[in-house]
Amino acid sequence: MSDNKTHLRVFSTYSLADAGLSADTPDVTSYRMGSVAELLGVSVDTVRRWADGGRLATTRSESGKRIVEGAVLAAFVAGIAQTGELKNINVESARNHFPGIITKVLKDGVAAHVEIQAGPHRLVSLMTREAADELQLEPGMLAVAAVKSTNVVIELPRES
Repeated sequence: MSDNKTHLRVFSTYSLADAGLSADTPDVTSYRMGSVAELLGVSVDTVRRWADGGRLATTRSESGKRIVEGAVLAAFVAGIAQTGELKNINVESARNHFPGIITKVLKDGVAAHVEIQAGPHRLVSLMTREAADELQLEPGMLAVAAVKSTNVVIELPRES
């Protein structure tokens, strides 16, 4: 991973701090451009336009591929979701499972509040702090919100 970080610019007031992050927060993971496109339900060309236009900060992997740091993606998707920009995107759910990026994790002594941006959908799950700690949930992680009745269950994708 590259050490040269660029600054994020989005058309909203949502920031890394809003996601519970700072510029010094270690990145949980990074995503290739195709993965970002798939998660947001847009084309790779759209993601490239966002990056080329300075809206989505990217870095280069050791192999030279453009990547988006997880913390940057979390702030970006939360920001564009607030603008309504993703409302016209068709995102389908398979059996009420919504893959997305964790944008916020707030914990207190007993409970945890976890937000996931899955395409144009912002999903919120309230769970025990113990469950959030056990899953090691952090902004920028890929996760799946499984909606069952009135509950949203957070699952992590299986390693393939």
